[in-house]
Amino acid sequence: QVRLVESGGGSVQTGDSLRLSCVASGRTRILNGMGWFRQAPGKEREFVATIIWSSTTFYSDSVKGRFTISRDNAKNTVYLQMNSLKPEDTAVYYCSVHNSGSYYRDIEYAYWGRGTQVTVSS
Repeated sequence: QVRLVESGGGSVQTGDSLRLSCVASGRTRILNGMGWFRQAPGKEREFVATIIWSSTTFYSDSVKGRFTISRDNAKNTVYLQMNSLKPEDTAVYYCSVHNSGSYYRDIEYAYWGRGTQVTVSS
C-alpha cells in the first residue's frame, strides 16, 4: 500500500502562483511514475502532469508552459508548481501513482490522495 497526502492548495487571484506537494509513504519502491490530476465541480477528473523518476515529464495542453512537475525521491515527494493561475484551474488536485499503460488516463493509476483544493478567482 501507498499513502499519499497532498498539501499546498488555497485561494488565490488570477495570475498568482501556488506549489502543491504530495508526500508518499508505505511501498515507496513502486513510485516510478507520479502524477497529478484535478477535478472541478460537475466535471470528470482530468490529467494534469506526470513525472517518471526525475526526468521524463508529461503535461496536459491546458497547463503546459504554466505548471511544472518535479520530485524529490529522497523525500518521496512530488511537487506541482503552478504559475499564471486562471479561474479554470479551480479544482481539487489529486496525487497518484502510475501503475501501467497510458500516463494520461486516471484508470492507469493506483493509490490516490484525498486531494487539495485550489480556487482561483478573477
